Amino acid sequence: MRQTLGQLLRRTTVGVLALAAMWTPCGAAAAAPVAPAPEADSLAFGERYRTLQHGNIVRAANSSHTCRAQASTCRDVQAGAPGVNGGFDMGYIDVDKDPNTYNSSRAEVRLPAGSRVTYARLYWGGNLLVGEQKPAADNERVLIAEPGGDYKELLADTVVGHRVADGADAFQASADVTRLVRDSVPGLYTVAQLNVAGGRSAAGAWGGWTLVVAYENPAEPLRHLSVWDGFQPLGAREGVAVALRDMPYAAGAGGRVGLVAYNGDRGTTGDSLTLATGDGPSAAFGDGANPLDDVLNSTVSDPAGAPARVPAYANTLGYDSDVFDLGTGLPRAGDRATVRLTSQRDAAWAGVLFAAVDARR
Repeated sequence: MRQTLGQLLRRTTVGVLALAAMWTPCGAAAAAPVAPAPEADSLAFGERYRTLQHGNIVRAANSSHTCRAQASTCRDVQAGAPGVNGGFDMGYIDVDKDPNTYNSSRAEVRLPAGSRVTYARLYWGGNLLVGEQKPAADNERVLIAEPGGDYKELLADTVVGHRVADGADAFQASADVTRLVRDSVPGLYTVAQLNVAGGRSAAGAWGGWTLVVAYENPAEPLRHLSVWDGFQPLGAREGVAVALRDMPYAAGAGGRVGLVAYNGDRGTTGDSLTLATGDGPSAAFGDGANPLDDVLNSTVSDPAGAPARVPAYANTLGYDSDVFDLGTGLPRAGDRATVRLTSQRDAAWAGVLFAAVDARR
């Protein structure tokens, strides 16, 4: 049985110290008290993880909100019909049957047989100001349960992005969970107690989480794996760009590119994810779930077939965690590329970009 949040909070100090010992690279003889994570209203994107290995990057993700069932169009929107968070009184997704949590959702980490996790990081975020105002002090905390496991309190281990703009009070936090994921069996992870607000406002209620996992597997191609994160508002001029340098690849190299973003509205066009190689022109990503000019359309999608989610709403109403097949995005050999995410009309925030590119031998 999962521990309730009440049980966890009654032994917060013990739990935090135990997690610090389990997840830090080197165990210390005595754990120091955990200080609150610092905040910044804008975090430039930087490379969080990089390696060259046989393997790939996968991710599990889900949203924290949905429309309330009383709305006549809610079921259709959940099934994928057009609809935006600002058009609904938004409630919380809560699947764990624990009376001490007010939001929880599940998603699957799907790894090929014979894989070993080399890096895993959980990202979570949302809007604190809707029909209520949530305290920013709780941004750095979340609960996570591995498949078949109990909830564990997780604290952000790096600067938390937190910005008030466009009628929203937005944040993203993250923490390294490599040991937890490496030592766990395959299946559904549950993430709960994201510090997000419900209700209705012009800015809308939105939030969610993504668990990014890099793995090695000798049966897979040699690939450059890279994870970038930050916290920045998107716009036509201030889009987010990350440069993939010193990563030699052959002409026609395969791979995948992924993103995490907040408050993208389905049907609001003008947002795109592009890839440029060397001095060549940019190629835009898109697929059946994500139009070329509306990639921030409230979806959790994967070209290989989406891993399981509970619930698996087709329209997340403000949370995007998408993976795209590289396809022919690398028509020429090279060693550098630029991935860019922009939005001309959505009041959206970018949180994560990642790439896995076949390496040139």
